[in-house]
Parts: sequence; C-alpha cells; structure tokens
Amino acid sequence: MNLTEPVHFQSAATLAQGIRDRKYSARQLLEHFLARVDRLNPAINAVVIQDRDGARACADAADAALARGQTLGPLHGVPMTVKESYDLAGMPTTWGIPALRGNTATSDALAVQRLKAAGAVVFGKTNVPIRLADFQSYNAIYGTTGNPWDTTRTPGGSSGGSAAALAAGLTGLEIGSDIGGSIRNPAHFCGVFGHKPTWGLLPMRGHALGGALSPTDISVIGPLARSAHDLEIALRVMSGPDVLDLPAQPALPSLDTETRKLRIAVWKNDPLCPVSAAVQARLDAVAQALAAEGAAVDETARPEFSSAHSHGLFSALLTAAMASRMADADFAQALAKADALAPEDTSRGANLIRWQALRLRDWTRLNEQRTRLRWDWARFFERHDFLLAPVMPTTAFAHDQREERLRSIDVDGQSLPYFDQVFWAGLPGVAYLPATAIPAGAGPDGLPIGVQIIGPAWGDLRCIQLAQRLERLGFAFTPPPTCA
Repeated sequence: MNLTEPVHFQSAATLAQGIRDRKYSARQLLEHFLARVDRLNPAINAVVIQDRDGARACADAADAALARGQTLGPLHGVPMTVKESYDLAGMPTTWGIPALRGNTATSDALAVQRLKAAGAVVFGKTNVPIRLADFQSYNAIYGTTGNPWDTTRTPGGSSGGSAAALAAGLTGLEIGSDIGGSIRNPAHFCGVFGHKPTWGLLPMRGHALGGALSPTDISVIGPLARSAHDLEIALRVMSGPDVLDLPAQPALPSLDTETRKLRIAVWKNDPLCPVSAAVQARLDAVAQALAAEGAAVDETARPEFSSAHSHGLFSALLTAAMASRMADADFAQALAKADALAPEDTSRGANLIRWQALRLRDWTRLNEQRTRLRWDWARFFERHDFLLAPVMPTTAFAHDQREERLRSIDVDGQSLPYFDQVFWAGLPGVAYLPATAIPAGAGPDGLPIGVQIIGPAWGDLRCIQLAQRLERLGFAFTPPPTCA
C-alpha cells in the first residue's frame, strides 16, 4: 500500500473503490487525511472541529466489516467532514454565534445518519459565517477561513469551510446548506462541485438551531464534492422521506437525452447584477462546449418575468426567512422599527425592515407571486432543458470584515453593493429549483470560476448528470498549486 500518490484529490467514489479493492484500508485513508489536516489546515482554517477517536473507531469498524465480506454502502470508509451547522453527536453546533459556544448536539442530523449508514467516516466539522449569513466564513469562535487558492481571499460562504476543505484535499466529501447561494458560492470560489437541491427534496432534520423541526423557506441542504459523480452518490444517500413525510417519493428523472438533442439557455449577464468579463468568458466556454457536442444554445431565452420582479420577491422572502432565525430581542427591535416607518418610505433600507417583520397576510401575498413565478419557470422548461448562469459576478474577493454597510464588490472597476451579489443565487432559489455548480476554469487572476446549471423542479439528477458530462469534457476539479 502506498499513499504517497495524491489520493486526497480523488473523488469519494474512487476512494471507496480503493478501500473495496484493498489498495488501502479505511483506517490508513483516514490517517492520511488527518495528517493533511495537521499540515495544511492551520493556514486555511477550514476544519474547525474534530472527533479523531470516534472517526478512528468508525474506520476500524469499516475495515472489520470488509474483512467479513460486508460492504457498508457506496461511501464505505470514505473520510469526510460536515458543515458546522449540522448536528454531530457530542460536538458543538453554533452556526458561528458566540452565545452558542456550549450548544452540544445529542444526536446526528438525519443527513449525517444516512451518510454514516452508507459507510462514510465523519471526522470533523467545517467553518461558517455567523448565522450562515455571508459570502465569507469567519466568526468569533473559530476565526477566519481562507481560500486554498489564495488565503488572503474568501472561500465563500456560508459553506466556505466545506469548499475550502475539499479544494485543499483535507476531506473526501462534504455537505453544506444553501439559502442564498451558500453551497454554490463557495463551490464557485474554490473550484469544486456543489448541488442546491429542489426545496424539500432532502430532509433537513438536525440542521436547525434550537432543534427546530420545520424547514425554513428557500433553505436546503446538499452535497459538495470534487466530482459530479460524488454529488449523485451523496444526493441519493441523503434523499428519501423523513418519518412524517410520504413513505415513498417518485424516482427523480435521469438525463436520458443525448447532448446533441439538448436545448440550453444561457443567462450570462444582467443589469441588476453585472458580471465580470472573466466570469462571462468561462460561461461562454461551457456553452460552447455543449454546442460543440451538438446542443442547441440560446443566449436570448428568458422566463416570462423580469429580473427585477424575481429579485424583488427573492429579497423579500429571503429576508423574512432569515428573520425567523433572529433572537427574540432583535426581532422585537425589527418590529418596532417597521411600525415606525413612514408609509411613503420605500427605500432599500426601509423595505429590508418591513420584510423582517412581514405579517402572514403579506407573506402569503408574496408567496402567491412566487407560485406564479414558479409556473413561469415551468413553462420555460417546457421549451428548454437547462439554463446556464453565473454563480457570482467575480472570482474570490479579499477578506472584508468591516461593517456590512461599508462593504462593496468590485466588478471590472465598478463598485457595487456587497449583497447585490446574491442575485444569481436567487434566480433558482426563490422558485425552489435545483442548481448544480461546476468548475468552469480559471480567470486571468488564476482563481476558479464556477457556472450553475439550473433545471426544472425535481430535475436534480438531470442537472448533476449534465455536470458529469461537462466534467468529462474538461470542466473538472483542479487542485490548488499550494496544496500538493
């Protein structure tokens, strides 16, 4: 057995196959990843919690099972980490909130249970921004996570530690969560794959503060990986109804259409959220690769709604969903501010306050508009199989931990409001649609750029399987040169 080869950059499927073929044991593979954490994590700070003893026991159990001729599942013996926001028995779950330092989980999140049942060896948790609410990953408990491509830059957020750990070869697989791009944004910045599922596809029990059992509007959980094939494995493992849901779900449709028969729409730029020339160029490269395979590519096709309407709905419903996580005292202040607003004040700041304090009647009206938006998307996907779009306007930006009102984002010399970047994540997010982020190559600055593949509701496997085809065409994970 020789682990000097870069097994740490292989896919989870390949790692599991290596264990089954007895190229190395689960324990040997785990120790290899732990040694990399010791060597590389201090500079990156992606893995912030570890359970080495528990993981070693699990790896030994996986090896013992294999010795008996038993395979635990498709992830047999694969070392992996999970986002800090998932419950992991005996480990803290804080969402980066200092007041929750002592909040220790008593059981694993359902997704973690399913991954372990499939053979995964979970050895730690990865960093997040406070309340999972930033395009960066830093907090007062665990500090700042750097991008493995350039540690002076953000790895993204809120699953920033997840993507950074994957890109650096510190873990075999990861799971994150996404309400405003929190899987896709880090995948884009770090050059890995990530999938935001259709809302409601993957049960979220164990990914909520205070043990809440009701899913948050727009919010989903999903996998991140170094290969699109791993996304499919993890999605299949994590999917399936929870106890209170229907006992069976219909099978998700696969991508059976030949690439030459696909109808691909491309939404490359928008005045509401201008995209850098570098990001547009990589989106062009993906579209051209599909066109070269015979696919029909249309850069003018759009759903029958304005980008302003979609983004307005997303902003309102996202703000309301995030407000549900506020502490009681903070929410009381938001209510008081909303009640004090002048009716004629429709400024951005005033609307944000109103959205934080939405009454059910007002939320229901917004939800009706959202439902009509979803029907617009459904009609769009009768004419087109997929929509390609940016994930973010730029490559990873430098750490910026100033007050949010002082932050901005530079797009080819144009300074734009920091949180306007959420526009591209919101297109599928507000409509509950699946979206798969893929590595699309590097920009002139050498940093990764991603593209998201958006599909119709419940078209998750189709999006991931198109990502697999693009991976074979060269849109694949590339290791950061500093993490050999």
